[in-house]
Amino acid sequence: MVARAVPSREELLAILDEVKDPEVPVVSVVELGIVRDVAATESGVEVTITPTYSGCPAMREIESDIRDALAAHGLGPVEIRVVYSPAWTTDWIGAVAKAKLEAYGIAPPGAVRRDELVLLERRGRRVRCPFCKSSDTEQKSEFGSTACKSIWFCRSCRQPFEEFKAI
Repeated sequence: MVARAVPSREELLAILDEVKDPEVPVVSVVELGIVRDVAATESGVEVTITPTYSGCPAMREIESDIRDALAAHGLGPVEIRVVYSPAWTTDWIGAVAKAKLEAYGIAPPGAVRRDELVLLERRGRRVRCPFCKSSDTEQKSEFGSTACKSIWFCRSCRQPFEEFKAI
């Protein structure tokens, strides 16, 4: 029997890029920055992930989907390491993923402002509508379908939409 070559980090990341976020299926766990690292040896694959926040209800499903994606490519066993430091930040979401969020109808997060408290920064600010691109919007609720999103309303096109909060 011929031993299978150990896949490179880039090959592993390409496989994991197929794993979509269960709450926002237009972006992958790699694009969101949840997958921090991945490495393979002849004895298995180790994936390091960071949850978007410590209480994220999708983490078990994400871990299962990661295992399934790697198994579908004949890779395993899989060890998943969950690390909380450094804490995940929306700054880890790239420009392509932010454009996908907007095309999906979710306002992407802006840059994280480290010099202000999040609550103070949110007051009085406007979020651009992902549908008509107007900034004539108002926040209706600090929390949307998940704790990492808030609900907004566009006064121009009259559409409600969610914003992926900058964390």
